[in-house]
Amino acid sequence: MSWRWPVAVRHELPDGRRLALRPLVRGDRSAWEELRRRNEAWLRPWESTAPGESTDSLPFHQMRRVLDRGARDGLVLPFVIEVDGGLVGQMQLFDVLWGARRSGWAGYWLDREATGTGVATWALAALVDHALLEAGLHRVEVAIRPENAASLAVVERLRLPEEGRQRGLMHVDGRWADHRSFAVVVEDLRRGGYAPGGLVPLLQGRAG
Repeated sequence: MSWRWPVAVRHELPDGRRLALRPLVRGDRSAWEELRRRNEAWLRPWESTAPGESTDSLPFHQMRRVLDRGARDGLVLPFVIEVDGGLVGQMQLFDVLWGARRSGWAGYWLDREATGTGVATWALAALVDHALLEAGLHRVEVAIRPENAASLAVVERLRLPEEGRQRGLMHVDGRWADHRSFAVVVEDLRRGGYAPGGLVPLLQGRAG
């Protein structure tokens, strides 16, 4: 296990924009709250809910402490997505298991204005590469609702192998929803795999 926290992952995109996955900090509060407020209706159909529980989210300072504690315990990688110094969303690795599993699930949300710009694709590639090549995990899973065309396009661009459909996998926007399941294992990113060196180099090769 080579898990470290806090940690940041940075890349330059083909068009020169600077992408960063980094921890939330106290100074992010106003920008983060404004981003969530502006995108509330846009994100609601895609975000998980807990049946029978309040839909109210934790205040920013409590959420940041909970995520930071989970990251230090090796349970979650809670990054914000930053482009050219501005917050545009979050990219997380959650439900991390160690022992014989060494796996986690990737999920994200993005500012509506940042969709369709390649940010989600590059951010997911950066998260997967960090989790499998730096943090010591063996497998990263991504679950996407069949009607979420934008996210399906992201995993298609990254050539993530599909493993089938899982019925009622997650409670989303007030109901149980089926998801299509995709996964990457560390062998995919090594010599002989479909993306030797990582998903970011795969994208860089296509961009070149």
